[in-house]
Amino acid sequence: MEHNTTDNLYQYDEEFRDTIGTVDAQGKRVWIHPKKPGGSLHSKRIVVTIALLSLFFAGPFLTIGGQPFLLLNVFERKFIVFGQAFWPQDFMLLALVLLAFFVFIILFTVVFGRVWCGWACPQTLFMEMVFRKIEYLIEGNANDQRKLNSAPWTGSKIFKKGLKQFIFVLISILIAHTALAYLIGVKETIKIVTASPAENMAGFLGLLGFTAVFYGVFAWFREQACIVACPYGRLQGVLLSKESIVVAYDWIRGEPRGKIKKHQNQLVEQVMGDCIDCKLCVHVCPTGIDIRNGTQLECVNCTACIDACDDVMVKIHKPKGLIRFASYNSIQNGIQKLLNGKVIGYSIVLLVLLGILGFALSTRSDIELTLLKAPGTIYQKTDDGFITNLYNIEFVNKTFDPVSLEARMESPQGAILTKVGDQHVDIPAEGILKGVYFVKIPATSITEMKTPIAIGIYQNGNKIETLEAKFIGPMHKADLKRK
Repeated sequence: MEHNTTDNLYQYDEEFRDTIGTVDAQGKRVWIHPKKPGGSLHSKRIVVTIALLSLFFAGPFLTIGGQPFLLLNVFERKFIVFGQAFWPQDFMLLALVLLAFFVFIILFTVVFGRVWCGWACPQTLFMEMVFRKIEYLIEGNANDQRKLNSAPWTGSKIFKKGLKQFIFVLISILIAHTALAYLIGVKETIKIVTASPAENMAGFLGLLGFTAVFYGVFAWFREQACIVACPYGRLQGVLLSKESIVVAYDWIRGEPRGKIKKHQNQLVEQVMGDCIDCKLCVHVCPTGIDIRNGTQLECVNCTACIDACDDVMVKIHKPKGLIRFASYNSIQNGIQKLLNGKVIGYSIVLLVLLGILGFALSTRSDIELTLLKAPGTIYQKTDDGFITNLYNIEFVNKTFDPVSLEARMESPQGAILTKVGDQHVDIPAEGILKGVYFVKIPATSITEMKTPIAIGIYQNGNKIETLEAKFIGPMHKADLKRK
C-alpha cells in the first residue's frame, strides 16, 4: 500500500505559514523555553563552541609580528587583518575582502544552508551554548522554568532569578570589553578600564552601551535576533535550492505520523510512518518551529531536533535519520547533487574575486605616494632663466616602522627639484607626511604648455616608485608658430 507521498508533508498544522512561533494570535511575545538539548551532534557543537569562543576572547591578545591579529578601528579608520595594516587608502582592498567573504557565505549557504547560524554565529553560540546553559543550570529544564515563572515571588525564586541576571550582566560586560578591544586595541581598552571614567568618558560610555546592548540581546531579545532582526534567514528564500543540504525531515519515511499503541497489529504498523508525533523536535527547537513543516526562515540548523529524534528512533527500534542533514531532492528522489547552476556560478565569482584580491595584495606597496600640483598656483619665472612650479607630495607609511625616503628629479633633462624646509623625508610608523617641492626647468627647455615630468622616490638608494605629473609653463612664440 502506497502511503508516503509529498502530499502528506503539509497536511498537519497548515497555519504555521501565517504565524511565527514566538508571537501569539494577539501579537504578544511568546517566550520560548526549549527543552535541554543533548546527543552526539550537540556534543560536537560544544567542542566547536569552545574552540570559537576561545578564539574570540583570545583574539585581541593574539599578535602577528608584534601587531594585533585583528583590529577593526573604525574611529581612526585603521584596520589590521592577520597582522597586516589597511588604511583608508586601501579601501578597495577592504571592499574586495568583504565582497569575497559575502560571496563565500552565499556559496556556503547555497550548498549547506544555514549551518553557519547554528554552529558558528556569535549570536547562537552565546545564546544557546552560554546563556541558556546558565539558565538550565540555575532554573532547570524547560518545564521547571515555566513552573518557576508562574510561581509566586518567594525567596528561592528571587535568588534564582537574581543570580541568573547577575551572571548575565557579568558575561555581557566581558563580551563588551572584548568587542571594544577589537575596535580600539587591548592597550586602549585597559586604559579605559583602569582609569577613572571622568578621564575617558567616551570610552566609559561606549563600554556601558556595549554592555547594555549585549545584555538586552541575550537576556531579553534572544531568539528574536535570528527570527526578526537578522536578514540572513530571509536570504534563504533566494539562496536555497532543492539541492541545498539543510536540517530536513524525511516526510517520505515519516508520514503519516501517529502515536504508537500497545498491541498494535502489524498491518497498522506498516501503514503508519516512522514519526510517532512525540513533538520532541518541537520542544527542543530554540526558535519554536516544527521542522516537520519543512524548511523555514526561523530554522538556524542547530541540529537539536536531529539529536532528539534520533534518541526516539533508537527507543522505538527504528533507524536514525528521520530528521537529518539532507536536501529536498535527496529525500524526494534519493539523489544528492551538490553541483548545480547556482553553485557553479557563485564559485566562479568567488574565484575571480580571490584572484583579483590576491593580485592586489601581492602588488600592494607599503609606501603610498601622491604627487599633485599645488592648487591655486601658476608658474613663476626666475631671474636666472628658469620656470618654476610648486608641487605637493604626500607620503603614507603603511608599515609599523619609520621610513626615510629621498626624492630625485628624473626628467626632463636639466630640471631641478628643491624641497621646501627640511630636505629629509622621515615618515613615522603608520604615519603621513606632506612635502612641498619646487620644480625648476630652464625656460629654453620648455616647448609646450604642459611638459611631462618624473620624480623618483628612493629608499636606501633603491628606487621604489616613479611619480609623474605635468609641468605648466609658457609656450615660446617660435613653437606656437610651428604648431
